[in-house]
Order: sequence, then structure tokens, then C-alpha cells
Amino acid sequence: MRLCLAACLAVAAAALVAAQDVRPKDVREIAKAGSNAIPKLQEFLKNPDLQVRVEAVRQITEIGTQRSLDPLILATQDNDPEMQVRATDGLVNFYLPGYVKTGFGASLSRVGSGIKGKFTETNDQVIDPYIMVRPDVISALGRLARSGGSLEVRANAARAIGILRGRAAIPDLLEAIRSKDTDLIYESLIAIQKIRDEPAAVSTGFLVRDLNPKVQVAAIETVGLLRNKQALPDLIDALNRTRDAKVRRASLTSIAMLPAESSRAVYARYLQDKDDKMRAAAAEGYARLRNPDDLPMLQKAWQDEGKTPVRLALAFAQVELGEIELSEFSPLRYLINTLNSAAFHDVAFAYLVEAARDDQIRTALYPSLDTGTKDEKIGIARVLARSGDRASIPKLQKLGNDTDTEVAQEGVRALRNLQARF
Repeated sequence: MRLCLAACLAVAAAALVAAQDVRPKDVREIAKAGSNAIPKLQEFLKNPDLQVRVEAVRQITEIGTQRSLDPLILATQDNDPEMQVRATDGLVNFYLPGYVKTGFGASLSRVGSGIKGKFTETNDQVIDPYIMVRPDVISALGRLARSGGSLEVRANAARAIGILRGRAAIPDLLEAIRSKDTDLIYESLIAIQKIRDEPAAVSTGFLVRDLNPKVQVAAIETVGLLRNKQALPDLIDALNRTRDAKVRRASLTSIAMLPAESSRAVYARYLQDKDDKMRAAAAEGYARLRNPDDLPMLQKAWQDEGKTPVRLALAFAQVELGEIELSEFSPLRYLINTLNSAAFHDVAFAYLVEAARDDQIRTALYPSLDTGTKDEKIGIARVLARSGDRASIPKLQKLGNDTDTEVAQEGVRALRNLQARF
């Protein structure tokens, strides 16, 4: 019995020594076996050498199959912040290939026992609605957002939740916005925006008065996008008090997203403002009031306006008030034509997504799927993916057979996203 026990201890000791002797280059060599190497790579996640564990996460991420998810979830439970960040980015990378090259982990460096990195300024990545994310992935990211090993870990997890549309992690994000860290609050707010969870907006309203402009602007945008009408008085107060141009613009834009006749005087005040973005926001406010009596005034403003962003907002307003014919110089034609513009495509697209929620406007867009330019067809396909109904399905099915490969691919993608909404 003693001999057997001694033998077992010797084997265990030898295995421990062997594990400790593993170097990152050995991990890379083993990973060349691809998916079959994952069980062995997962064992390396227990290695006492941090560099070995980090390399194991890198290689598991690069293999990127379904079998990669379980070990990456396991790696989120590592006590080291770098491991948590790299595991987070690895999980996102599975659903959004290439993410690890641009995510927070790509800029990561060690600072003693801590980490240092830089979040990219652009935070608009999000997976398509038809992509289904495993619930345990969102659960793991939610735990990190709530209680990760550092503030950077928590902020990175919050960004990941937004990209993956992790609705189940909303409670974790709402906990995160109660922190004192600007990046964590900001990333959590943007994630809530991407998930489009309107009830959550009520819990973010207190940040509209935050003293940090970055947080304040994100909070203002959030309550507007998610239709938190309770925040309207605070938005008006912020508009009237601030001297920060970004806060002013965000405030008026969100006020315009919460249509109320009581805001009419605010829209009138800023429709003639010297700031282009303020004029555009005021026009959006009139659009959402949808009062036909405003149409003559908006038509004249459109004729007199020389700035493209404001003209687009005024065109949107006229379309919302019923001007939906497709003549050469009509407002709706102007919005569709602007889908060809590299500079203003996104603005026109956003207006069309909102306008197309109306049956008549959506129907008016269908002919352009046959006669439009490549960019117009692709843009309208994406609009229908977000705002279409069941009548849009055959239109997108037909587009999926377009002679232009890119247009056809976008038609198929839009169809999948539309069907995922039903």
C-alpha cells in the first residue's frame, strides 16, 4: 500500500514538474494540432506560469471553434486581470471574427502585477441579431462586468456584453454604472444602448446630471435612444444650464427623441441656431411630433438650408409628415440618394430605419430594391432588416438573387436578421 502511494505521488510530482517546465513556445507547438489540441490547451490554463496560461488563451482563441468556448469561459475565472481580458476578447472573437486584433487586449501590457491598455474611441461594433450567443458566455461576461479583477477588466467585459447583445447581463451593467470609474460607466451605458433594453434606461437617468462630460453625454444619449420619458425634465435642464457644446447637442437630440408638444418651443428656438447640429436636432423634434401643420414651415426651411446634415434632418421631418413620393427632388428621394454618400450614408440610413417603421413609408422604399444603385440596394436591405415586416420577406428573397454578388449577400443577411426579429 505504501509503495503504491509512493508511486502515485512520484507520478504526480513528475507531472507537476513537467507542467512547470512548459514554455509558451511549447504551447504554440501543441496548438498546431488545431481543435484536437484544445483539451491539452485547457490543461495549460491551470499552469502556475502566467505566460503559459496567457499563451494557452491566445491559441484557444485562434483555433476559434465551438470547442474553444468552454475553456475560454473557464479562463474568465482566472485571478489574473490579463487572463480575464484575453478570455473576454476571445469569447467576442468567436462571434465577431477579428475582434482580438482591435479589442482592448490588443493594446494590453503588464505594469507590475497590473495591466494597462487603451480602449478604442470607436465603439459601434455589434453582432447581427440572427447570431445566437450561448447563455453561459453572457453569464461569464456579466460576472466580470460586476466583479472582475480590475476596473479595466470590468469595462472590457461591459463592452463585450454590448457587442454580443447580452440582454441577460443587464443587471450586471446596471451595477457597473454605480461605480466611480469613467470608462466602466461609459462602456456600460453604450452596452445598454446596443442591447436596446428600454426598461434599463430608467435606471440610468441619474447620470444625465453627471459632472463628467463623457459620462453625461453617454447617459443623455441613452435615455433618448431608449425612450426614457421620465428624463425629459432633466434633459431640458441640462440643455439650459450647460456651456459644453457636446452636452447641448446631445441634450437637444435626446429631447427630440422624446416627442412632446411641451417641447415645441424648444424646437422653434433652435431651428434657427447657428450650430448645424442643433438645427438638425430641432428638425428631428418636429419630425416626431408628426403634426401636418408644421409641413409648410419645414418645407421652407429645407429650401433655405445649405448644410447637408440639416437638410437630411429636414427631409426626414417632411417624410414623417407624409411627403413620401419619389420624384426627383423629393425629400424621400434625397434620403435614398444620400445612401451613396460616404460622408453622410450613416445619417441617411438612421433616418430611413426610423421612417420605415411606418407601413406607407416602408412600402415606398421597395421600388429602390429593383432600380437603385448598389449602395442604395444594400442600404435599403439593411433598413428592412431593422424595420421590415413579413411583407418585406419576399422583397429581400428576391434581392438575394441579385446579379451583383455583394448586393445578393446583403439581401440574404438582411433576410436572416429580419426573420430573427419575428
